[in-house]
Amino acid sequence: MFEVEYRGGNAVVITTKKSTMVVDAGRTKIGLKDIVIKDAVELATEKTFLTHAPEYKASIEGPGEYEVSGFTIRGIATHRHLDDPNSPEKNSNIYNVTAGDTRLVIVGNIHPDLVESQIDDIGIIDVLIIPVGGNGYTLDATAAATITRKIDPKIVVPVHYHDPSLQYEVPQNPVDLFINELKAPVIEDKKLKIKSSADLVESLEIYKLALNK
Repeated sequence: MFEVEYRGGNAVVITTKKSTMVVDAGRTKIGLKDIVIKDAVELATEKTFLTHAPEYKASIEGPGEYEVSGFTIRGIATHRHLDDPNSPEKNSNIYNVTAGDTRLVIVGNIHPDLVESQIDDIGIIDVLIIPVGGNGYTLDATAAATITRKIDPKIVVPVHYHDPSLQYEVPQNPVDLFINELKAPVIEDKKLKIKSSADLVESLEIYKLALNK
């Protein structure tokens, strides 16, 4: 069993019965305090979102394979949204995270043109967490919807979209653009809660999570 909670920007908190993971805990760029949870795992899609707070059990940024606190993590290097996709330097990451029998993929500020080898590396998943705010800062609604269809999760959780209480460097589009683009059923809740991957429906659902600062 695990839960996903939306904390603004790309930040989410993933909690199981035994451990906690915080994704992109560094939130100063959006006008919020960094998230620090004692003995949690800190996972960053880019170095700029790492806090390196000593309270964290581990801080991870970059490609590779990791086993920590019951999470199985695989980092896949990719280009950032506005970087040259032909450049050998890759400064963003996609993460496969397995918690129990449920498989998540966490996408950061990535270039929209994923190649087939990256899709193959991602594999079969249950939950996709993806930014949708656009305006040249991150994936827009169309690109995020295209990637969602390619990855083919059972649940997609949109993040990094307009909220009047957040201070984005570049104005972000509302989440409704992504919802309208994808045209899948929408469930609004405080948290995404999954007991087992066997309980998930086969058709795609969008979970619009309430912001918890």
